[in-house]
Amino acid sequence: METFELEAQPRNDQGKGASRRLRRTGMAPAIIYGAGQDPRMIALDHDKLVHHLELEAFYSHILTIKVADTVEQVILKDLQRHPAKPFITHADFQRIDEKSKLRTHVPLHYMNEATCPGVKAGGIVNHHLADVEVDCLPKDLPEFIEVDLAALDVGQSVLLSELKLPAGVAIHALIQGPENDVPVVTIHSKGAGVSGEEEDEAEA
Repeated sequence: METFELEAQPRNDQGKGASRRLRRTGMAPAIIYGAGQDPRMIALDHDKLVHHLELEAFYSHILTIKVADTVEQVILKDLQRHPAKPFITHADFQRIDEKSKLRTHVPLHYMNEATCPGVKAGGIVNHHLADVEVDCLPKDLPEFIEVDLAALDVGQSVLLSELKLPAGVAIHALIQGPENDVPVVTIHSKGAGVSGEEEDEAEA
């Protein structure tokens, strides 16, 4: 499994002005919180952070952040991006406790899409979800969850409850109730159930 380590600097200044000054030095303001400890304000190298964010796995991995002489184990919880410029304005990281379950989003990887019966019959694949929110212990956190379309035909769907999950992993929506058992992916007959824009994207 891929590992991610980030070097951070502690910071004491707060407020928009302090954050702007920090960004002018090539750093991104961030915070670490949770696990019954006080929040900790930090600064990360902006370009290195952006490089990590280009990797899907970064969003669903336990991350290691080194701050001065301490090490924090965290997951990425939130990002704020500038509305008009290509940079990160703030990042939120949540500490993990090895004995406590965490809740985070895990990407879905769609398998055997091009060769499934529905596509061979001319159907259009409609992905309803790109990721799912899961509850699990840190040691059980998967990098991604596969959605196998190998047997899917036109008019059929894969539901949340039909996903094959690793041991110890539960889908948060299903814990809340069976009414949340929504389709993850559906194959429609061409021209039915999807918009013209979605159909054009599928054909592309």
